[in-house]
Amino acid sequence: METAKAATTAATAAVGVERVPVRRLTVLYDAQCSLCTFVRNWLVRQKQLVPLDLVPVGSDEARRRFPELDQGAAFKEITVVGDAGQVYRGAAAWVVCLWALSAYRPLAHRLSTPSGMRFARGAVLAAAKYRGSRQQPPTAGASGWVYAPAVGWTYIAPPAAGDECACGDGGGNDDDDGDGSNRCGVRDA
Repeated sequence: METAKAATTAATAAVGVERVPVRRLTVLYDAQCSLCTFVRNWLVRQKQLVPLDLVPVGSDEARRRFPELDQGAAFKEITVVGDAGQVYRGAAAWVVCLWALSAYRPLAHRLSTPSGMRFARGAVLAAAKYRGSRQQPPTAGASGWVYAPAVGWTYIAPPAAGDECACGDGGGNDDDDGDGSNRCGVRDA
């Protein structure tokens, strides 16, 4: 065991890497994402070997703690910051979260291998795809057709040029019921 530890220390010293213990981790998560908040709540319920602080990305607290961190990039993928300034993103961030948990540390060790990291990366990509499908509101394409999983395909007619509603929703100036208002109820001047 001492030989393996000495070899690891020699290998990290050879590449100029200093081993710094991790005593606390801050997980930055998207508080508007249902998957992210589900995972956050799951992490809170687990027995932690390394304390996890869960902070909404982009919040005042996140900016106060990490003023140099690109909060925009942290919105795009899970980001975990160690107490000594280590930054983990994507698959490595998921693995370090598991490593901090008592019941999942052995799994984290398996996932930290090259083949395990490929699996972790695939899981992160699947989560990102799910997250992306849930977050983006449907918008009409050039054809006016929109697909929303809850209702299927619908057609949204684009407003005619100069027919923008005062409220900004593109409702137009149609006065269908003769009360002097357009489709969304805003009265014409």
